[in-house]
Amino acid sequence: MNIGFEAKRIFHNKTGLGNYSRDLIRLLSQYYPDNTYALYNPKKASQTLFETNNINVVEKKPQSLFYQKFYNLWRQKGVIKDLTKDGITIFHGLSGEIPSGLNQASIKSVVTIHDLIFVKFPNLYSFFDRKIHFYKFNKAAHQADVVIAISEQTKDDIVEFLKIDPEKIKVIYQGCHAIFKKEFTESDKKKVVSKYNLPKEFILNVGTIETRKNILIAVKTLHNIDTCLVIVGKETDYAIEVKSYIKKHNLEQKVIFLKGLTLEELAILYQQAKIFVYPSLYEGFGIPIIEALYSKTPVITTQGGVFPEAGGPNSVYIDPTNVIDLENAIQKLLVDKQLRKNMIEKGFEFVQKFNDENIARQVMNVYQELENE
Repeated sequence: MNIGFEAKRIFHNKTGLGNYSRDLIRLLSQYYPDNTYALYNPKKASQTLFETNNINVVEKKPQSLFYQKFYNLWRQKGVIKDLTKDGITIFHGLSGEIPSGLNQASIKSVVTIHDLIFVKFPNLYSFFDRKIHFYKFNKAAHQADVVIAISEQTKDDIVEFLKIDPEKIKVIYQGCHAIFKKEFTESDKKKVVSKYNLPKEFILNVGTIETRKNILIAVKTLHNIDTCLVIVGKETDYAIEVKSYIKKHNLEQKVIFLKGLTLEELAILYQQAKIFVYPSLYEGFGIPIIEALYSKTPVITTQGGVFPEAGGPNSVYIDPTNVIDLENAIQKLLVDKQLRKNMIEKGFEFVQKFNDENIARQVMNVYQELENE
């Protein structure tokens, strides 16, 4: 098969959507090498986030001067001519968008929708951004032949807010980068601990420091817990609020903020942490939970929503608005070595459902069913 992909995030996005897109291409090209995977990138990348092999994974950019200048128009419609010329039979929008005109060009289409946060938490977005996101997602979901949702939670949201027939939606979970499945040496770990001046024991949180991620509640537990919280992620205005609280309550010695780590350093950090704490209010899925489970680190996260889908039956679930609830969960895990051991073993067993081969097979099944229609 000749399969095309909307590849903007593959080449330009360092975080969640980019990681999902890059990882999926890696899996498909590895497990199904006989297909061609064409990545339609609207413009030259400012830094190298992904390298094609030019065997079964190839990068495609606008050819005309007009579309090189107006590359967003190319993404939205102009790319159809290139898809036709390249013999693409299936096109996959990896992050909620597909170009107009695929049906008329007899090209089957798939779109992955990760979440509808802009609908669930409208206060986090400007009025204009909400309208643009809704228009793009709604259009793509209705025009695509198949919608991939990354969780049952996201599927439910798509049905409720975009009014899509549930029969059209396939739930295919995300996996995580192979680096989080690697076992590092004690020497590797000591280098990272030394480089970032980390304490011997700490609890960890990974993710953009924003209101929805709700990390302030974890900071508030530190009044009564003798541990250190390491927070890894890009900072937003919410980080100012968090840091202000830390300063006001003299918690500076108990909180460490890190950013700009390599993937290997992040993976080592997961493996070093006593507990992974993720009190987010809403996620489309929650990849950091999967990363923690693969790293053999016990997880405390939010009850309800998507979180049990990612965390499985042996993670600890708390009310993300209740400081005492989270505090008690952290205290219990820090002192109960046997409980941590059981959670690590059962969590690692559970997370195998998100392994590479399973995900690649499920996505390829979608393509093959479309190809055979």
